[in-house]
Amino acid sequence: MTQARKETRPGLIQAMIDAFGQADLRWKILLTLGLLVIFRFVAHVPVPGADAEAMRQLLEQGQGLGPLLGMVNLFSGGAMRQVSVAAMGVYPYITAVIIMQLLVPVIPRLQAIAREGEAGRAKINQYTHWLTVPLAALSAYGNLMVLQGYGVVSNIGLSGPNLLPTAAMVLAMTAGTMFLVWLGELITEYGIGNGISLIIFAGIVCTLPDMIGRGYLARGNMGGLIIFILFALVVVVTIVIFTEAHRRIPVQYARSLFRGGRMYRQSGSTHIPMRVNSSGMIPLIFAMALIMFPGVIASFFASPPGQAPNFANSIQNLFSTTGWFYWAFFFFLAVGFTFFYSMIIFQQQNLAETLQRQGAFVPGIRPGKATDQFLNRVLTRITWGGALFLGVIAVSPFIIQNITNIQVLVLPAIGLLIVVGVALDTMRQLEAQLLMRRYEGFLK
Repeated sequence: MTQARKETRPGLIQAMIDAFGQADLRWKILLTLGLLVIFRFVAHVPVPGADAEAMRQLLEQGQGLGPLLGMVNLFSGGAMRQVSVAAMGVYPYITAVIIMQLLVPVIPRLQAIAREGEAGRAKINQYTHWLTVPLAALSAYGNLMVLQGYGVVSNIGLSGPNLLPTAAMVLAMTAGTMFLVWLGELITEYGIGNGISLIIFAGIVCTLPDMIGRGYLARGNMGGLIIFILFALVVVVTIVIFTEAHRRIPVQYARSLFRGGRMYRQSGSTHIPMRVNSSGMIPLIFAMALIMFPGVIASFFASPPGQAPNFANSIQNLFSTTGWFYWAFFFFLAVGFTFFYSMIIFQQQNLAETLQRQGAFVPGIRPGKATDQFLNRVLTRITWGGALFLGVIAVSPFIIQNITNIQVLVLPAIGLLIVVGVALDTMRQLEAQLLMRRYEGFLK
């Protein structure tokens, strides 16, 4: 009877029961959840003297500094809205990772370190952590200087009586960022999933109650709200499809075995999965940072309200999130950066060289340079699909908002991409843990 009931349970529920039934796996899950709870507590520790209400009004601006701080607020899980010590979240660390990924193909010394296997990756990771500290400090000081102009903080400066308060705030925000990075490393090492990604995931998920509240405010437009929900579901399904989509490149290999004093050749076959969207969310971050830059610079030179508009006002209006030019430019930047970043990541992998060194080859393609050219052609073709996908995802908030005519709700494209990607990756890792213990996992 008990066995019959067990077989009728849905696979996901049964897999969760199996996961919590294993002491070591249960400990990993509870540790991950506990560290994420600590992150949420830290996200509500405010910087002394900050005006949270002024920050909230600044974040609601559709132009100038508002969208840029909105992106930082997304990565910090709402900590920027609270002007918390964790206001920058793990964004400086992500910036450091991107910088290191761009420097490795350029600097020969870093290329040599990257080829050292696990030890090389550990050393690159150490350099990334070192780079995060000055980036976090510079970012904290820059944010405080900018926020001072909007009345969010005061007494910011590097001279006179402002030096000590400024140093204290910069150190507190830098320490907050490094503490979150440390929590992420603990989750990665002792918990389930990628810690940094899960911290971003937890921050985005914590904004769902606010989105639900905004949806309640839009209940007067019930038809538009239903269409909005349907569009959101379509976007999520599309993200899942393109995140999992890949092309399998067949690979054959031969290896030598010594038996009884003789050498035997054994052949086998496998495949290389080349993902359609191999660059993840990074192109959208590049594109958003670049497209918001002109509006942010123009906001410092724009004429105040009540005076005749100048050229800076025109630039600010042109790059406003309410206009079509902003979203059209965003689309093309997302497509371009997808190709750029995908090619950089592919060059770092050195697949053709690795295959040749291991005695493997693509059927019908000569090893070495010919294999590299073939893989580049395949990557270029499938990246078109990933690039157009990211471009459509980038402009989906603007399209959905104009179709549904709901202004109080915005579908965060980057947020959805992160949430779906992290959820799938965490499920895969939990699946692997269950399969190691001979249990049936989440995925069929």
